[in-house]
Amino acid sequence: MTAPAPYEQPGATYASPIPVRRAHLGDALASEWTKIRSVRSTVWTLGVMILLITGSALAIGVLASGVGNEGGVEEEASALGFGFFGVLLGSLCVITLGVLTIASEFGTGMIRTTLTACPTRERVLSAKAIVLFTLVFVITTLATALAGAILSGLVNAPSADAGEWLRSTVGVGAYVGLLGLLGLALGTIIRHSAGAITVMVGVMLLPLVAAMFMYSERLAGLQGWLLRYSIPSQIVALYGDLGPGGPHGWDSLWIMLGVTAVALAGAYWSLYNRDA
Repeated sequence: MTAPAPYEQPGATYASPIPVRRAHLGDALASEWTKIRSVRSTVWTLGVMILLITGSALAIGVLASGVGNEGGVEEEASALGFGFFGVLLGSLCVITLGVLTIASEFGTGMIRTTLTACPTRERVLSAKAIVLFTLVFVITTLATALAGAILSGLVNAPSADAGEWLRSTVGVGAYVGLLGLLGLALGTIIRHSAGAITVMVGVMLLPLVAAMFMYSERLAGLQGWLLRYSIPSQIVALYGDLGPGGPHGWDSLWIMLGVTAVALAGAYWSLYNRDA
């Protein structure tokens, strides 16, 4: 007879050949990256965003090149500003992705599995935020750079300087990435995909639309503030000057950074203190 294996003997313990170590943020990042690249919503939302940004630039560039200087292009303005239209439309795709990154898990109950695998809730939300922002920032920066190249080649306008190129690519990419994080924060707080997306669309467009219908003189101050600091106006400010009293250059990025930081603080509090 052969002797029993060591783990079958009384008092013996089984030693796994797989090394055991503490989980860390890198493991959560790998998990969230696997999730976000393997779901269809990521491909659809970012794919449509790229199509909107580059397609709008191509369409506007063709139209502007056909009319020449008679189309109203200011002599001192570069062609990069026309990229605003595609970025605004593409931002709607990004906020949808930001909400779905976590709200879809609440809807399906998958969040319980996520938090079982990684009980440290702030680590889960941090990993989602890092992966989402990095992905959106890179894709948006590349798409806006391509759109800028298309517009510069088609529109008869002065060449943009390095600062304008940096703001219209890296600056816009960071701003749109922060919009995605704002969607992630609201998705964490509201925990309902349709509701959070609706709120985000309202946050983006309602202030500007409401300001257009404020005809009362008593509301003139509020109207001016909304027109200058609504999200579409902030995106425009990254491409050029809105005039006195409004954000200029990189100001829009710092404003959105502050708003997103407050929203994420609320999201961390909500995820930590509420049951999944």
